[in-house]
Amino acid sequence: MSRISQPLSQKIWQAAIIILLLPLLLPLVALTLSLWVLHRITLYLLVWALWLPQGKDVLVVYSDSPVWCDYMTEQVLPLVQARAVVLNWSERSRWRKWSLAVHILRSFGAGREFNPMVILFRPLRRAQKFRFWSAFKEWKRGDTEPVERLRNDLLLRL
Repeated sequence: MSRISQPLSQKIWQAAIIILLLPLLLPLVALTLSLWVLHRITLYLLVWALWLPQGKDVLVVYSDSPVWCDYMTEQVLPLVQARAVVLNWSERSRWRKWSLAVHILRSFGAGREFNPMVILFRPLRRAQKFRFWSAFKEWKRGDTEPVERLRNDLLLRL
């Protein structure tokens, strides 16, 4: 497949459009990035102010999947039960739309490998995320080591 070359006038025209739009796009990008950082800082402050004084420093997300439900309820939840806010993805239709836990899941889960997941919060530190999804993919193939390693890593950080 050969590449068709563009005339010089068309290249100049495209460069001019980019140069004209750049002053408009850069502030939008800066504003978007600033709002994202402000949003994340606000979430941290809310967790530190509302959850940590109550002894809640962990968010656990799992579902009723036959692959990991038993393991999560028998091996992971008992480690953090007293200090965790728990969300069951299978019951998401009953979640309160504006709850802090749901908002944190949407922000920190970021739409990828968020189920099952454990998020550990510490005062004045970044949250530590333990994403079990890919480890359970290996579990399905018979390799339990990644899941156990992740659980042990979580246990060490608690």
